[in-house]
Amino acid sequence: MIETDVLIIGCGIAGATAALRLAESGVSVTVVTRAQNPTESNTYYAQGGIIYQGNDDSPALLAEDISRAGAGHCYPKAVNILAEEGPGLVEEILLQKANVEFDHTADGKLSLAREGGHLIPRIIHATDATGKAIEIALIKTLSQHPNVTILTAHTAIDLLTPAHHSLNRRAVYDPSLCVGAYLLNQTNGHVVRCLAKKTILATGGLGQIFLQTTNPVGSRGDGVAMINRAGARVINAEFVQFHPTTFHHPLASHFLISEAVRGDGARLVQANGEPFMQNYEAEWKDLAPRDIVSRSIHREMLQRDVANVYLDLRSYIPTSRIREHFPNIYESCLAYGVDITRDLVPVVPAAHYSCGGVWVDEWGETTIRNLYAIGEVACTGVHGANRLASTSLLEGLVWGNRAAQHILPHLVKQSPHSLADIPLWYDEGSEMPDPVLISQDMSYIKHIMWNYVGLVRTSYRLQRAIRELRSLEVEIERFYRVTRLTDSFIGLRNAVRTAIIITLSAWENKQSMGCHYRE
Repeated sequence: MIETDVLIIGCGIAGATAALRLAESGVSVTVVTRAQNPTESNTYYAQGGIIYQGNDDSPALLAEDISRAGAGHCYPKAVNILAEEGPGLVEEILLQKANVEFDHTADGKLSLAREGGHLIPRIIHATDATGKAIEIALIKTLSQHPNVTILTAHTAIDLLTPAHHSLNRRAVYDPSLCVGAYLLNQTNGHVVRCLAKKTILATGGLGQIFLQTTNPVGSRGDGVAMINRAGARVINAEFVQFHPTTFHHPLASHFLISEAVRGDGARLVQANGEPFMQNYEAEWKDLAPRDIVSRSIHREMLQRDVANVYLDLRSYIPTSRIREHFPNIYESCLAYGVDITRDLVPVVPAAHYSCGGVWVDEWGETTIRNLYAIGEVACTGVHGANRLASTSLLEGLVWGNRAAQHILPHLVKQSPHSLADIPLWYDEGSEMPDPVLISQDMSYIKHIMWNYVGLVRTSYRLQRAIRELRSLEVEIERFYRVTRLTDSFIGLRNAVRTAIIITLSAWENKQSMGCHYRE
């Protein structure tokens, strides 16, 4: 049994920022992650940078770029909050408090880069591993704070909502309320109750439900699935952004080739070195918004019947600059025999970022009392139908800070929920889950989502996906009732629920917009 003031599920930039702000104000915070290492998160793998402030920049100019990339579907209030508060929080939290070491120019100023969809350079980087630098710095700061407890290798099973779990059945008549979560201790297999006055979901993305993705293994849509079962509102789920350029090799995972590479001048080309983006987007070319670039690559591959296209750095960026600014990409590609200073780099699109998610207000509150959602799992409305490059880390920072600000004045006068009202976890499962079956079912979900709910969607494909996913979920839920819990089995259950949510949203939206494209 765990009792805490605030439970935070996930410890990327959003969860870590909220935890830091709350702990500094004297609040007891418990941060939970399913990973063995607390730095393991979507944030850690973010190569690209974070928006700061360019020369002659302004909140209005940034808001204009965000809204343009979002295909007119962004929520103006949220966009303005991000544009006005973001740069100041980068300065206060990342530069001053966490001491993140970003790149500087020779004269000591922060090095500003331009990425796709931005009119001016305003992105700051830590070479090509910005997220890693941010995450390590934040977790180091958190680990040293006495008010923070970090629980690794603990998987959230479900949110504790009295309407669903209370021993008092009349609680079903009360407004929706969250009082914590059931957590699986992966080490001993025991399930513990964690009661909290406030709970923050910061579980990250869902890319692992697609066959090809830039996301780490834990990005299975856990938060979306849990909050959907709890009854909260989920919106814009059809808007899944595919990153245009991930490394393509039969023996390699689809690791990200940062958009900063094209921001530095690299071009997308065919095998003969001929650029092609000007044929699809004459003005922006290779720096067009990601949905346009991804679909352009998709069309090129179909028209020419090829498995991938290429990135050409060697013809457009000096060798010394490639080695200096993209050392991790250089080493990663070289491990598979591709020297990016000499060779064309094979790339394909891959599922990258969820623009939709749990509906939240401007403070990160969901439709369930005492429950917040921040970071990629949430939908603030900032991204609309398509995310502008390097806004994700900034959104996590801004709403992590805002959620903490909103929680603090309400926490003092709130009493903890009665422990006697929440039952112990009753594990009915007697069978041990078969890892082969779990792997097969996950593979099935990934193929369905990639082929039927991917870059280009049709009515027939979506109908088939709905039928097959619903049938699979029935089978998974049946096993869930009789099988002992493991992290991978919890992930499978969440993955199929999230896949259905996305597919139904894609089916209901008949209009192509942003990264949701229907033929």
